[in-house]
Amino acid sequence: MWSLPVRASFGAGLAWALLTVGLGMDLSLQESLLLKSLGLSAKPSPKIPIPVPSVLWRIFQKRRSPPATNRDPVDGCRVEEFNVPGNIIRVFADQGHFIHSTQPHPLLCLQKRLYFNLSVLEEGERLTMAQLEIKFSHNSYHSPGRGGGFELRLYRSCQVPLRGTPPLERGRKLLLEQSFARLHRSLLFNLSDVAKDWTTRSRNLGLVLEIAVSGDGASAPLSSGPPSLCAGIDSFLDTSLLVVTLSQQQCGASRRRRSAYNVPLTPSNLCKPRRLYISFSDVGWENWIIAPQGYMANYCLGECPFPLTAELNSTNHAILQTMVHSLDPDGTPQPCCVPVRLSPISILYYDNSDNVVLRHYEDMVVDECGCR
Repeated sequence: MWSLPVRASFGAGLAWALLTVGLGMDLSLQESLLLKSLGLSAKPSPKIPIPVPSVLWRIFQKRRSPPATNRDPVDGCRVEEFNVPGNIIRVFADQGHFIHSTQPHPLLCLQKRLYFNLSVLEEGERLTMAQLEIKFSHNSYHSPGRGGGFELRLYRSCQVPLRGTPPLERGRKLLLEQSFARLHRSLLFNLSDVAKDWTTRSRNLGLVLEIAVSGDGASAPLSSGPPSLCAGIDSFLDTSLLVVTLSQQQCGASRRRRSAYNVPLTPSNLCKPRRLYISFSDVGWENWIIAPQGYMANYCLGECPFPLTAELNSTNHAILQTMVHSLDPDGTPQPCCVPVRLSPISILYYDNSDNVVLRHYEDMVVDECGCR
């Protein structure tokens, strides 16, 4: 077993040289290609980083923890917390605005247009879940009357006003309504069908949220005015949309996964994994990658001498090649020491639109090496 991990001490230039050795490209092109493999068009530069949603922290920490010996590793292509397929989780901040009517309704406490820009989803991503969260600063309710409460309505904005609808309802379609007598810290709603429709067929025109007084509060005297009827709504914070997608390219084929914690010891000159710690600050990515700060990527190095042993994870082709090399060392090269088993990692970061993203990446850590 290895001793405690040792962080490689190198600067950004050497780090990129290690990552891209032999490619013969300039650093800007290398960085562009790597960002593309991470699903990014350019290096993000978040203006005002938003707090990381607690649900993403929980999932990220769970995936970082080593699996128990009697359990299978966490499936990076399924989000068990929501029981849906997926390897990318994004939280979209609401970009809408409050609606201030020229003719205010006495029982309408809050009216807000909600908009979530889903255009950052890549081609080949399949949306599997979308969950709307409406946040309040605390659990509280100041009753506007005996037995009173609130009525929440969520509408979908329509491109063409629906015929036969009242003036107030034109251009929108009721998605859901819910009554409640207490302002919960968070209200969650499944909007998977709406989000899928936005990304496949129809134009995304957003939503309209309304919270109004209901129950006995609606029949209470209006002499006290709207502020008393809507007491407690001032704790409203904001809304966000959590979206889970599955990248067909990364999760199209099932792979055997394991996490590297025990690495077999072999003589130092033979093919085996070597420690390589990739620090995101060394490559200038610390301002947009939230966690981890780096990871043990490792690499393969060593000889594949004749005769090849079972410990070198050799193929039949490699065994024959090394036999021929022993007879003709100038005409036939030795087999190469290459990764034969890799494991994934998860990265929490800000994308080009300042959304918080938790993404699972296959084949990021070298677990085992072999002669090929």
